[in-house]
Amino acid sequence: MMASGFGRLLGGTLLASLVFGGTAFACELKIGSPAVLSGPAAQWGLALRGALEFVAKETMAEERLVIDGTPCTVTPVVIDSKYTAEGAASAMNALAAEGIKVVVGAVGSPEVTGMKPVANRNRMVAMVNSFAKDAIGPQWPNVFHIGPGPSGWAAPIIDKGLELYDFDKVAIVAPNDQGGTDIASVNAQIFTEKGVTAVEEYYQRGTTNFAPIVTRLLAADPGAVDLASSPAGDAGIIVKQLRQAGFTGPIFRLGGPGTEEIGRVAGGLNVLQDFLWFEPVAMDDNLRALEQKHVELMGGPRPENSDFFRWVYAARMMIKAVQAAQTVDDSEKIAEAMRALPVDDEHIGAGHWIGESFFGINQELSYPFAIGVIQGGEQKDFIRAEAVSEG
Repeated sequence: MMASGFGRLLGGTLLASLVFGGTAFACELKIGSPAVLSGPAAQWGLALRGALEFVAKETMAEERLVIDGTPCTVTPVVIDSKYTAEGAASAMNALAAEGIKVVVGAVGSPEVTGMKPVANRNRMVAMVNSFAKDAIGPQWPNVFHIGPGPSGWAAPIIDKGLELYDFDKVAIVAPNDQGGTDIASVNAQIFTEKGVTAVEEYYQRGTTNFAPIVTRLLAADPGAVDLASSPAGDAGIIVKQLRQAGFTGPIFRLGGPGTEEIGRVAGGLNVLQDFLWFEPVAMDDNLRALEQKHVELMGGPRPENSDFFRWVYAARMMIKAVQAAQTVDDSEKIAEAMRALPVDDEHIGAGHWIGESFFGINQELSYPFAIGVIQGGEQKDFIRAEAVSEG
């Protein structure tokens, strides 16, 4: 019996050697991700994790990553960053300890601030999201950005708001850290350029009682409010309390998606009333096909937050770069390959590499996005906006 069992084991080992070129794991790409999985911003991190899981399965099912003739396995390694710089740095150190060189994430500016030094120190290549003014830069040559921030898309959304509503003053509210202040200050500048007086109000991240914040916002007597990058859970409470206090003006969300969760927390679209926001992608038949592909591969609908689409784009770009570089762990070669790739996705569409004028490095993805509009509690069709070609 022992000999027979040994024979089966040996046969399995020989089979693995034939299939994987001598080792059971001859080609494995581990994609690390510091993703916020807890707290009011968790919806963003769950979209990131869901996108990575989808792209990993897609890549293996369709053999999109083949190195030296061997199809590679793709394994996401996702660690909760807790939406803090410290949490992200800790997650990145844990990923580095596993020898992981390829990273997709994090979601927010606090996390990205904490992770970039670790990425540099451990020679990791990363595709991050952040609306901070220093999200990427020449000092982090192997860090790429998944899409334009407010500097690229706030102006057309503000233009649409001014077309629909009459206001000349906006109150901007955001967390009192880089993840809030950088976005809010860019938004304020653009509102000002459009002839709208902007006042800024900040709160401590982790705040649960927003009544004093709402009181101060209303005291500024604004015609509109911009939630900027306030996490969806916080934003929903602020909207609910603003409407309960009698505020009837339009509310902007110029800091990321999450309208579904904001509406849920606030109490529905009828509470949102007049609401405009940045939607990462313009839904069309191609994106609906991507949603259907997710159902077929993963056995269920995509994560609710539409950042899912951007992270799919980012993860696919990373897979393409690894494929072009023909290595799963040489971050320099992968980064070099990434810079040479066209900005294009089979479902999301074509775009551009931008970032030189704003960040000093041309490593930011730009692709078509959408303007979301709710009027009188009724959601309207998304308005498509073309990819920004400079930034």
